[in-house]
Amino acid sequence: MRVLLIGANGYIGRFVADRLLADPAVQLTALGRGDDADVRFDLATGSPGALTRFLDAVHPGVVVNCAGATRGGARELTRHNTVAVATVCEALRRSGCGARLVQIGCGSEYGPSQPGSSTAEDAVPRPGGPYGVSKLAATELVLGSGLDAVVLRVFSPVGPGTPAGSPLGRLAEAMRRAMQSGDAELKLGGLGAQRDFVDVRDVARAVHAASLSAAQGVINIGSGRAVRLRDAAGILARVAGYGGALNELDTVPGPHHAAAPHMSHATGAPHLRPAIGHPRPDPDHPHAVGSPAAFPYPDGCGTWQQADVRTARDRLGWRPRINLEESLADIWMEAACRI
Repeated sequence: MRVLLIGANGYIGRFVADRLLADPAVQLTALGRGDDADVRFDLATGSPGALTRFLDAVHPGVVVNCAGATRGGARELTRHNTVAVATVCEALRRSGCGARLVQIGCGSEYGPSQPGSSTAEDAVPRPGGPYGVSKLAATELVLGSGLDAVVLRVFSPVGPGTPAGSPLGRLAEAMRRAMQSGDAELKLGGLGAQRDFVDVRDVARAVHAASLSAAQGVINIGSGRAVRLRDAAGILARVAGYGGALNELDTVPGPHHAAAPHMSHATGAPHLRPAIGHPRPDPDHPHAVGSPAAFPYPDGCGTWQQADVRTARDRLGWRPRINLEESLADIWMEAACRI
């Protein structure tokens, strides 16, 4: 089976590439903007016609799209997350390769949900920020394309390679700095949010399974269990051997606290009060549009998100295998290497 992987250098794409390369039945070709891609092509600016010619030449059986942007203003997010997917869909429609499309979506497409509930694929999406809107638009393009396609809505991926700007990446960096400077107290903001964390290696397994299946439509990929960021911080402190106190700051900044350090992207020393869950208005952040009160959490999903993952089990034969403690241990191992 020849697989064309788009976005192989991204956080999820790297692990998808590793997983597919481990399958002796897969012939993998990587397409992307970087010099190390097998074929250089920018989905945001390239034409569908050019991509069609490449598809006809390579004739993949599966196209996996892990490309996209998580940072930037609404225009950039739309270009990289929506226009790029429109290019892929149009090229596949024009091509004679008949490839199956596996599109990586995200839990942010759903937006906030009722605390205590599990979000199933038939929930009405109400994204709470421009990133979720751009990804939802991409999903709608895929579903309306008439292609043999599946969208995997990945909730909160964690594990090795976790971006430093993510909530758990900032948490690990804050703890590293506290341990490095010998601080016995770590003050953190935004720990009240509860998220469904799923290890990125399990996500790669789901992509592999989706590539081999006939499943279509939307399929949630998560752990099926919401975890409070405060509890994740406690687990990380345990695996890191940090014996200091974890003190939580106010949870949600009010509309008159835009300058408060509740969402600094650069997690400094503990006295800077690193934020974990709430964004400061930032033109480079995917949810910079609007005030802190409008988008109190960086993913636009409010205080709670938990996936209903029964469809993944039933249609892909997939279940998460790696628990959060192992994921956090891997995050910490990478952070500790910077000490």
